[in-house]
Amino acid sequence: MSSLASALSAIDAARACARAWVIPAAMTESVPVGTEAFALSAAAVVLFGHVLAAVPLSKIGQNGGAGYCTVVLGYDNSRGEWSLLATACIFAPYALLLPLLPPAGVLLALAACGALACYYFAGMHASHPGGARAHRILREPQWADKAHHLDAGWRCAVAEESHRVTAALLKGCELTGEPAGRQIWHRPAAREGKASTGFNPQKNPNPSDALWREQRVDAWRAAGKSVPDASWQPRSIREAVRKAMAWYNVLQADDGHWAGDYGGPHFLMPGLVVVWYVTGRPAEMLSPDFQQAMAHYLRVHQQLDGGWGMHIESPSTMFGSCMCYIALRLLGVPRDDPAMVKGRVFIHSYGGGIYTGSWAKLYMCLLGVMDWEAHHPIPPELWLLPDWFPFHPGRLWCHCRMVYLPMCYLYGKRFVYPDAETDPLIASLRSELYCQDYAAVPWASTRELVAEIDNYSPVHPLMKLANGALAVYERHAPSALRDWVRARGLRFAIEYIGAEDLQTNFIDIGPVNKVLNMLSRYVEAGCTQHTDAFRRHMARVPDYLWVSEDGMKMQGYNGSQGWDTSFALQAFAEGGLCDEFPEMVAKAYAYLERTQILCSPESRKSPAFAFEDCAMRKRFYRHVSEGGWPFSSAAHGWPISDCTAEGLKAVLAMRNLQCIRERCAVIPDERLFKAVNVILTLQNVDGGFATYENNRGYRWYEWLNPSEVFGDIMIDYSYVECSMASLSAIYAFHQAYPAHRSREVQEAIAAGRRFIKSIQREDGSWYGSWGCCFTYGTWFGVEGLVLSGEPKHSDALRRACHFLLSKQNANGGWGEDFTSCYDKAYAQHGAQRWGNGGSGVVNTAWALLALMAAGSPDGAAIKRGVEYLISQQRDTGDWDQEGITGVFNRACGISYTQYRNIFPIWALARYAHEYERHAA
Repeated sequence: MSSLASALSAIDAARACARAWVIPAAMTESVPVGTEAFALSAAAVVLFGHVLAAVPLSKIGQNGGAGYCTVVLGYDNSRGEWSLLATACIFAPYALLLPLLPPAGVLLALAACGALACYYFAGMHASHPGGARAHRILREPQWADKAHHLDAGWRCAVAEESHRVTAALLKGCELTGEPAGRQIWHRPAAREGKASTGFNPQKNPNPSDALWREQRVDAWRAAGKSVPDASWQPRSIREAVRKAMAWYNVLQADDGHWAGDYGGPHFLMPGLVVVWYVTGRPAEMLSPDFQQAMAHYLRVHQQLDGGWGMHIESPSTMFGSCMCYIALRLLGVPRDDPAMVKGRVFIHSYGGGIYTGSWAKLYMCLLGVMDWEAHHPIPPELWLLPDWFPFHPGRLWCHCRMVYLPMCYLYGKRFVYPDAETDPLIASLRSELYCQDYAAVPWASTRELVAEIDNYSPVHPLMKLANGALAVYERHAPSALRDWVRARGLRFAIEYIGAEDLQTNFIDIGPVNKVLNMLSRYVEAGCTQHTDAFRRHMARVPDYLWVSEDGMKMQGYNGSQGWDTSFALQAFAEGGLCDEFPEMVAKAYAYLERTQILCSPESRKSPAFAFEDCAMRKRFYRHVSEGGWPFSSAAHGWPISDCTAEGLKAVLAMRNLQCIRERCAVIPDERLFKAVNVILTLQNVDGGFATYENNRGYRWYEWLNPSEVFGDIMIDYSYVECSMASLSAIYAFHQAYPAHRSREVQEAIAAGRRFIKSIQREDGSWYGSWGCCFTYGTWFGVEGLVLSGEPKHSDALRRACHFLLSKQNANGGWGEDFTSCYDKAYAQHGAQRWGNGGSGVVNTAWALLALMAAGSPDGAAIKRGVEYLISQQRDTGDWDQEGITGVFNRACGISYTQYRNIFPIWALARYAHEYERHAA
């Protein structure tokens, strides 16, 4: 009855509103009808946007098939979508006006409806990444040609051992969630001397992960086993695959996954250092050993011009330079150190700290080396808008949403390091970072300033207008009203932050929101370290830290364990050699079994399980999680479409093998059905598949991108990578379970196939959004089409093959570097700088996988590519680390050190199976 009363009250209020504001006083016969139409429409918004929103709750996030239309009655905040019934009820009342309009008015109304329809269908193609950028990156990074050696004694602890290490450091602090996949570095006992493997960024700024690999080799030999060496000379492609798998067996962690460096971005660790400093520099968060290893990392990556890039292959930027400079100073490096002197010269040459990006400005405000007036408003009260409002934070892509959530809390609190005014280091930084006296900086007028070298995504005029409006609100809104609304917004923000902490066992979705959530919980508690939440946050800091020969860095996630392991198993399956490595394969399969989200006993005992309740998912804008697979570990708790898909494909490829049946527990069918459900719910209306959630917003949200340094961060687009993975997974599932949701699966495959074809470029390629770049995207595009039923003689596949063959180098390989991603155009010089003759083994493997999947008739080109991979294989069966192979948000590179093993193995395995076997 209360719901009905709410709807009737809304009608009465809307009528009054329409009479007062919408309809002119001069009445015509259409006025009463117009008033009623407006009132009915507004009542429908209230009814379906509030009363019937997410009803029935159990259907939230589901779609009617092939990504189309929510199946709840009203607004579905998990999909960012009104139901068809709600849409009809909101707009139908205006049809009453048509008979009363003059002919010109009817035409105008019909034109408006046509424009809305065009906008809707254009929005279905919002996921096209666009063509080449007009302004390409031309600067190249340069470092001193010098080898650096880290202090010796570092060791990586995995899974249950990692929990024991943390328990010894933070006594009484509970770690929840599945331990499998956790990988943390510590220095159990100081050792004299330096690590044997040095690091020279001028030779290659990508570390080879030597410390982890050396640790695994030592453990392997200590168990009395031998490591492949030059005495093993493969005499066939299949034998080369066998040797590569033997080497990869050595590298496997005890819990079954393959660990590796997922670093690359330079701006992540400085954010952690700032939060460590302003929360009182707790040794439990960053020990002296950690501090020294971090300072080592920052020193060795400083470039000749004195700056630091946004990531390890980037030329210097103000964003990277200001963040890294501040971090080194906070870690104890004096201002007159040569590195600091060079860093200041670079920063001052671009106008000083006021010209860095907005994310760096936020950390500077928190530290007290920049006034909050220099930062655009991030009001937490935006969370109080109705979920259905055209622009709502809950509609943002989850990585964007979960970063700006703690940012808005800290902005709303105007938190500043409590000792900023008395700390001499802060006073010194205030003088070091700027080209003028700190007290004389006109802070408010610096908000729009950003160095051109950082300005990848210039702030749109609409965002500038919005920033101006928010500034007026901050200055002129009645303080009592603003404070009341802000207090409500802050309460929701900190509640949401606490929910994210529990849903992820205090790991959080990524490193930026991890450290800002930690600081928010510190501020919420009155700036004290002595709370359970803050201690549990500190316990999970090592999850993000990795040590390579270049020092300690903060990774872009808590690792890529699940992603790498699922790819590795598929590569092994295609090679047909799994039963020769039964223990390795069984351990990896068991790892995937343990890391299916909210499925293992440990996961279901964690606080995260309670948040899978539909009401909790609605309140905190979470998509369904149970049954998905993560990028990293189950404790992290965020499923992704392609990670779920690759995990499902790996399980399906392995479950009937003898070595699995004899050694591993059977994963019940019901768990596989849950995985398929996660995938099907993530299909967008354009037929493609999003990452973590459906696209809840609109393409114009990018006009409100405030970040300057990242591209396409505002909504969860459909991607060729996610779409291929999802299509191939549900195709494989359909082969195994043809009766399960058969119609939905077939419709999803057909729609996904149309999407993949729709975003193919004219030259036959696909842009890779998560890897470098066109060889990566084209592999996914080709595999997706082939597995969804595209004939191998189709024009789309023919053009894809032509594109790849046109990029093959003289040595038989293919190569790209990060500039392909940044410029959205194939790298002009391939992988010339950190590859071999312009080629790289990972790009070559992707190209070969695509050509073989497409059935390219050019067997000679494929053979030359295979010969290139064989020529680059080392005596151990390994391949060298070359250039960076990952990317996110168009502009930032990220490392995948396992790719140099997984994809050459896969490409060679496919060749041995499809070509060498037939030739024999």
